[in-house]
Amino acid sequence: MTKRDYPDLHEHLEVLKQKGLLLTIDRPIDKDAELHPLVRWQFVGGIDEGERKAFLFTNVVDGRGRKYAFPVVVGALAANREIYCVGMRCTADEVQQRWDNAIANPLPPVTVKAAACQEVVIEGAALQGEGCGLDSLPIPISTPGFDAAPTLTATNVITRDPDTGVQNQGTYRAALKAPDRLVVRMATRVGGAGGYRHYVKHQQRGDTTMPCAIVLGAPPCVAFVAPQKLPIDVDEIGVAGALAGAPINIVKAKTVDLMVPAEAEIVIEGYLDTVNVEPEGPFGESHGHIALEEFNIPMRVTAITHRKNAIVASYLSQVTPSESSAMKRVAYEPMFLTHLRHTLGIRGVKRVTLHERMTALRRICIITVEKGTARTEVWRALYGATSLRADCGKICVAVNDDIDPDNSDALLWAIAFRMNPGSDLQVLPYRSPGHGPEREHEAEREDATLLMDATMKEDLPPLALPREEYMLRAKKLWEELGLPKLRPQSPWFGSPDGDWTPHWEAAAKRAVEGRYLENGSISKKLQRKGMKPETKYRPDEKD
Repeated sequence: MTKRDYPDLHEHLEVLKQKGLLLTIDRPIDKDAELHPLVRWQFVGGIDEGERKAFLFTNVVDGRGRKYAFPVVVGALAANREIYCVGMRCTADEVQQRWDNAIANPLPPVTVKAAACQEVVIEGAALQGEGCGLDSLPIPISTPGFDAAPTLTATNVITRDPDTGVQNQGTYRAALKAPDRLVVRMATRVGGAGGYRHYVKHQQRGDTTMPCAIVLGAPPCVAFVAPQKLPIDVDEIGVAGALAGAPINIVKAKTVDLMVPAEAEIVIEGYLDTVNVEPEGPFGESHGHIALEEFNIPMRVTAITHRKNAIVASYLSQVTPSESSAMKRVAYEPMFLTHLRHTLGIRGVKRVTLHERMTALRRICIITVEKGTARTEVWRALYGATSLRADCGKICVAVNDDIDPDNSDALLWAIAFRMNPGSDLQVLPYRSPGHGPEREHEAEREDATLLMDATMKEDLPPLALPREEYMLRAKKLWEELGLPKLRPQSPWFGSPDGDWTPHWEAAAKRAVEGRYLENGSISKKLQRKGMKPETKYRPDEKD
């Protein structure tokens, strides 16, 4: 294998172990009902962020007791800030400078012929049948009791622009449907997935398929670029090289014309269907509700390649805080601060905080400014924060540094006693709704910026947390493992209230029992032509 100057996932885990940031669980753990709920407890159990760990599961089974050959790791990239910084190989104060330099000065990758990610190649007939192909991978169910299938979450999904040839990497979920088929969700909203732009171009060219490679367990410097939302037409692999301080090794995929990270743990190769779409969900989303069924993009798997000692990586997302939100928060907050202080030159800004718990970072932005900062500068900071990203800053609040922005009570106190609604509040129109539990026709409506009534206005899907029975089951495991004492914080489980049909109830039950392939068979029969991905789907009794 070619020399490299950056750690792969195995070496990263070894560093976490040395620093006391990795827990290894050797007892049997059910990936369908126990694995994610067990890790979830460190986010809803009243445990301080600094006490969170990465979890490595070495003895994984499914809902039917079937054993898997691969271990699973969750929280290895961003269970907390320290873990993220270990992966970045820098301190928290250096994160933004590292990102700024990497985006401005990408390092082209190096192409190699022999790659660790291709030590084992599975294709053809070996992808067919129960227990083969995708069905051989211990992919966890993220929200037991609600999700209809095991879902890939810790992904670097690689596609290529058919016009420019530039590759893109994005973190898109992918639900397992059959040993050789999954359904990929690429956000179609404004400012959404770069891969979706490639999908549309292929459709416009008359292509019926689009090559795709889904990477699991990339080296940390590569894994970090996929969810970062880099500028359009920037090849993330060059930015990853600059983050690492050395070019990233890449290798040509075995069955599709794409280049993939040579030191990845697992690569799933195949073709996205640009003609048909297929019901994908339900799935617990980071906006805090279950994402109900939508038609999304089927992918026919042509090969699975992996290291001989591969580890399956999975992210904990759903209701925030989570590994997904922690990863974004460490990078996004310095990005906002740099924009306000250096790009806009507002020196009175001391800190930018993206509220994490329950709101997924994007909706509420708190700007801390020095006492005495000119009123005009405070408003420039508010305008600048709300306009930096299309999906961030629906509600922006400026406070002084005597207010702890992570303390909701303190924030409400400042709003109650320091804000005059007649002169200190503005509502800005023409905002995209962004990422949220949109219902029918809401994806095309416009939103606004600042304050509004935040009560529930309609019957929304269930809260995206595992049901009480699975969380209690995981709590018992947690206590048997001698892990830190839990301090449950409401809400810590989801219940089947609101918009939730018997069809989805039955699908979730099959999934948690390890019978997701039955759900895949059902959804395959519902494939349709000529429909845009993310079209809402509501099953009726005849379905």
